[in-house]
Amino acid sequence: MRLRVLLEPRYGASYGQILAIAQAADESGFDAFFRSDHYLGIEASDPSFAPTDSWTTMGGLAVQTQRVRLGTLMTASTFRYPGPLAIAVATADAMSGGRVELGIGAAWYEREHESFGIPFPPLGERFDRLAEQLSVLTGLWDTPPGGRFTFRGSHYQLSECANFPVPGGADGHRRPPIIIGGGGPRRTPALAARFADEFNCGMADGTAERLRNFRRICEGLGRDPAGVRLSTTLPVCSGATKAEADRRAESLGEAGARLLRLGVVGPPAEVRGRIEELARAGADTVYLHIYDGSDPDHIRLLGAELVPELA
Repeated sequence: MRLRVLLEPRYGASYGQILAIAQAADESGFDAFFRSDHYLGIEASDPSFAPTDSWTTMGGLAVQTQRVRLGTLMTASTFRYPGPLAIAVATADAMSGGRVELGIGAAWYEREHESFGIPFPPLGERFDRLAEQLSVLTGLWDTPPGGRFTFRGSHYQLSECANFPVPGGADGHRRPPIIIGGGGPRRTPALAARFADEFNCGMADGTAERLRNFRRICEGLGRDPAGVRLSTTLPVCSGATKAEADRRAESLGEAGARLLRLGVVGPPAEVRGRIEELARAGADTVYLHIYDGSDPDHIRLLGAELVPELA
């Protein structure tokens, strides 16, 4: 089982806070530290939310962590053109020595786009664009040295691109793993079957059925599902005691309570039990979804109690 930390701070977080959480995950033995890609909080009208850019912070984390893998869950495909995104991800990957992964999705938060002036096409078009973006990303990363990459899509066109980014793997040319995920029954798992190294089925409820559906889609498209990592996301607010976990949860307010209703609020033994259930449902990777960006001791507790037994 791969245990990963996913930070989606309820009130936003400064780079210093994000770094502290990432370093706590690194030191505690977690497989990876991931962050969300949002410019607004869940409550879009909250003026106290402090946004940071996900791929800017990834560059910093790449040189200020040691061994933990790094990535996004999920990069909003609407935020960036695929060519520049390929360069940003490959740059962070090279800075980290080959530890970066790209989680990418079709985006869902319309108010966030309105707030920052980002176009938000209808859902079908967003998926069409995402499919083209994945073709561009993999095409650029897989182009051999000295080659050229051309792509003619309905939404994106690249002509004889020679300045393709070289990721930072040990062999000098290895594309970062791609994670595609969501709870939808059709287009998301189909894209994952075509392009992904990992399929994330979203929140932990319904994990078994969504993973079964993904395997069926893989088999229908001729891909062996055994070659794809299968992950899920578990909201967690823990403490050495139930009272301590409750105090952490209360600090997140009503929005935090809504986010945690499908997860675990309790001591690490309860978290361990849910992770074991998710393993039986077919997941080989669990992202512990954390909403407080100012509490690295929370990460250290989870690491000390969970990593030695489960990872």
